Amino acid sequence: MPAPRGHALVTGASSGIGAEIAREYARRGVPLVLTARRTERLQALADELRDRVEVHVLTADLADPDAPRRLVDDIAALGVPLRILVNNAGYGVPGRYLKSDWATHAAFLQVMVGAVSELTWRLLPAIRDSGSGRILNVASFAALVPSADGQTLYAPAKAFMVKFSESLALENADAGVHATALCPGFTHSEFHDVTGTRAMMSKLPKWMWLDAGDVARAGIEGCERGEVVVVPGAAYRVLRCVTRHLPERFVLRRMAKNSRRIRSIE
Repeated sequence: MPAPRGHALVTGASSGIGAEIAREYARRGVPLVLTARRTERLQALADELRDRVEVHVLTADLADPDAPRRLVDDIAALGVPLRILVNNAGYGVPGRYLKSDWATHAAFLQVMVGAVSELTWRLLPAIRDSGSGRILNVASFAALVPSADGQTLYAPAKAFMVKFSESLALENADAGVHATALCPGFTHSEFHDVTGTRAMMSKLPKWMWLDAGDVARAGIEGCERGEVVVVPGAAYRVLRCVTRHLPERFVLRRMAKNSRRIRSIE
């Protein structure tokens, strides 16, 4: 059967999981609209993928509250049909809650919650109209376990993406839309370089690290199957089951101990 028609919009596509999701969709013949803050990185990725699919590049900083509306307007101006939305853009703010000023937290919430919500709301009619729409929200394993010291907003923002995906999946199943929350654990990417925690994270055992390409494939394949929550990696799936059955007080104590080992929380 011919592949469904329509482009995939991937936010935060300039590196890491976002770039690998773009590469995986290109391998599947899905045309792309890529967005992130770093134009040069986006153009380099677009040049890499254009021998396979049509690729458009739109630079946007989703910390700007007006960026989601402008981005949707720019997509409309391109005149391309949109079938898939990948809400991947995100980052972490290291340290405890009071370490950063409110402007830093506000920008974080805009990217992680505000932009995700608005882009989905603005693009959902087109995704529904496609007849086989997909929404892939890149959350985190942190959303599925008790929150750690120094994750005051990160884990809650990712937990929002899980609950958001669950509701979207139920509300839009009648239109053939699959909504999925991808919940990877520690993944090789630039994430920990940006937060300045690379040296501390290197203390983690190798089995806890995932490959970004494997994470991307797991998310896309799970979304195609209609899975609402996807946890890549057998070790993390086991860990999720174990933490569900342990006393919450015990898990919180373990999280507190591990936070001090691998995170800069002061």
